[in-house]
Amino acid sequence: MSDQRAKAIQIAHEQRQTFLQELKEFAAIPSISTAPESKPDINRAAAWTARKLESIGMRNVRVIPTAGHPVVYGEHLQAGDGAPTMLIYGHYDVQPAEPLELWKSGAFEPTVRGDELFARGASDMKGQVMATIAAVDAALQAGHLPINVKFLIEGEEEIGSPSLEKFILENKELLASDFALNPDTGMLAPDFPTITYALRGLAYFEVRVYGPDHDLHSGLYGGIVHNPAQVLCELIAGMHDEQNRITLPGFYDRVRPLDTDERAALARLPFGEDYFLKQTGAPALRGEAGYTVIERLGARPTLEVNGLLSGYTGEGSKTVLPAWAMAKISCRLVPDQDPEEVHQQLLNYLEAHAPETVRWEVLVHAGSPASISNRESSWVKAFARAQEAVWGKPPAFRREGGSVPVVILFQNLLGIESVNTGFGLPDDRAHSPNEKVHLPTLYRGVDALVHFLYNLA
Repeated sequence: MSDQRAKAIQIAHEQRQTFLQELKEFAAIPSISTAPESKPDINRAAAWTARKLESIGMRNVRVIPTAGHPVVYGEHLQAGDGAPTMLIYGHYDVQPAEPLELWKSGAFEPTVRGDELFARGASDMKGQVMATIAAVDAALQAGHLPINVKFLIEGEEEIGSPSLEKFILENKELLASDFALNPDTGMLAPDFPTITYALRGLAYFEVRVYGPDHDLHSGLYGGIVHNPAQVLCELIAGMHDEQNRITLPGFYDRVRPLDTDERAALARLPFGEDYFLKQTGAPALRGEAGYTVIERLGARPTLEVNGLLSGYTGEGSKTVLPAWAMAKISCRLVPDQDPEEVHQQLLNYLEAHAPETVRWEVLVHAGSPASISNRESSWVKAFARAQEAVWGKPPAFRREGGSVPVVILFQNLLGIESVNTGFGLPDDRAHSPNEKVHLPTLYRGVDALVHFLYNLA
């Protein structure tokens, strides 16, 4: 190990308490991108991020407005001719914290219990953003950053990054890089370093079904007026068949099949049904027939109900026939599927199956294609060596079930591949109450990122 690399690792270790304190400050800001009332906190989180980048020596640091929430940019381009330029991506926005009563400590009151820090955004992804900043900081303090870096930290990832495409198009020269680092995925286990080479896309809808023009007394009108809640439930039930395949017309037409070699590689991952039963607390697993749990999780598309609302939901009884019903529905997409085509497939399904006794509409909230990256790129290999140096074993390569829109945007608009990684764990409860991050794993992640910087030199 070179003297400078060893010094940077030592600095990262010595600064762990400072790192933790700053992560607590960052996570205490309720930067909920979907909530209009959180706009001041969104701006506060952006300003906090910019100050942090300035404090470690980033230059040209800016909080750049968009049509939605601002983007934070910073750079350090002093590595000299021939050194690669890495674009580090992250987001400072977080999911809503509800239901608040299920949190053991305040969602925005970061609390350490044992080896874990509990707070909304601790894992997804303020902890990951801070890990990248800490690694760059350690290398700079050790004397020299061996590559050029640019930071792009956005505030809309949790709502589908609606302003990001326009921002990238308008700032292609500013963002020009050789490759991107996206630490917004995660690891399979604390002792199982992971590189994600494929991410599913997203198509997110709100389906509304309308019946009478106001809520009705169910005793007076039940049996003659078609209940919108019942209609919606029947429509949703019909969206899967007995093999758990999605029934939207043409849904699978563009789905890229898994080849034999990739299925064999995924089968070697040591995570079966028992592992996922433990992670989820579900009594049993369920999914598309003919595919393993690992294949379903990252390589096959899905359609899920994310929320339902209709009628009276308070305590006690109220005999009401509701005027309308609503469902939030998300589809996770695989390579070659198009969110706009899936929208049309949903419309075609509803036109074919919705009865004439109701009217309906579909609102589109988010959409992004899936991405798949080159597992053999020099950037990926450099990161694999970095993980092996820290964990003592080569990383697993996997497909990720979630969606990170920026990866496909970087491919299409900047022409660069991404190294997709991260140090969150499956039981971190991202998007759920009691979100947490495992601090020993996050600290090892900082070490891996330091090694990565020097592997790229």
